[in-house]
Amino acid sequence: MFSNENQINKLFLYWLITSLFLVFFIIIVGGLTRLTNSGLSITQWELFKGILPPLTDKSWEFYFEEYKKIPQYKFLNFNMTLSEFKVIFYWEYFHRILARVIGLFFIIPLIYFYLSKKIKKEYIKICYLIFVMILLQGIIGWYMVISGLTNDVTVSHYRLSIHLCTAILIISSMFWLIRNISAGKNKTFFNFSISTLPFQIFFFLIFIQIILGAFVSGLDAGRIYQTWPLMGDNYIPNDIFIINLLELNNHSLVQFYHRNLAYIIILYVLFLSVFIYKNKIADLYNPLKILLFILLLQISLGIFTLISGLNIYIASLHQITSVLLVFSALNLYYFTAK
Repeated sequence: MFSNENQINKLFLYWLITSLFLVFFIIIVGGLTRLTNSGLSITQWELFKGILPPLTDKSWEFYFEEYKKIPQYKFLNFNMTLSEFKVIFYWEYFHRILARVIGLFFIIPLIYFYLSKKIKKEYIKICYLIFVMILLQGIIGWYMVISGLTNDVTVSHYRLSIHLCTAILIISSMFWLIRNISAGKNKTFFNFSISTLPFQIFFFLIFIQIILGAFVSGLDAGRIYQTWPLMGDNYIPNDIFIINLLELNNHSLVQFYHRNLAYIIILYVLFLSVFIYKNKIADLYNPLKILLFILLLQISLGIFTLISGLNIYIASLHQITSVLLVFSALNLYYFTAK
């Protein structure tokens, strides 16, 4: 169908870009599924049977009765009607269908590109690794869901963070590969040197901040203090104690860490900015400006998410911007990588 090698390479690049957007989209949908408390509405992992939604009243009653058996319904949604259940069901259903679509959209063309033997072997190997992560992501997703089916009204924030981190690893791998193909280069992410270390540290800080953000979301820790810049009447709230600094089930402590790492990231970016302009690294001027804009937007959205009482639209934008921040951090680092 595509005999010309240049055509196949272009097709390969467009396929990767489309895959990137699909993963970006499912992260948005996953965030909304979490914000609407819809993730536990389907209590079974139906890989094939679950492709179609309930089509009869009897089927809807079955899924609703299954949902009534879990703690979330018994303690939080005991007044929920079938019509209300359908809303949260469709959020989780669409999330799962999109995951299936991504898996098929990735593996079928990948097999074709492998058989064509016109794509660089190292690119194909990376794509297979990405596909393994996509499969792993599905397993982690179910592992996360089952944590909320027996004793808790929500999923484990630890498992939620693993689920989100895997998504970030997938989308970061895709982004890096796309940059390499577009630039006709073969830069390595894990290439440590004095010149790249400050940018790798920055990406690591962003990654840790996303983990803390998942903790805040999973614990609903944003509900405990909805003021800024203070947490209640204090910078350090009264319910945080030195002996419990590693207690990551503590809502106040997790929110405190998330806030203060944001301040550290701001200071670190200022350090990077001084470093870049002092050394006149002109190639980094534009990537840095993009990063600064997205970082300020992200922090502003985080503050407004809090003081708005966790408005779902602002919170969703906050999650979307976190992925854009990953892209901008990777883009900045890419210019220094070798």
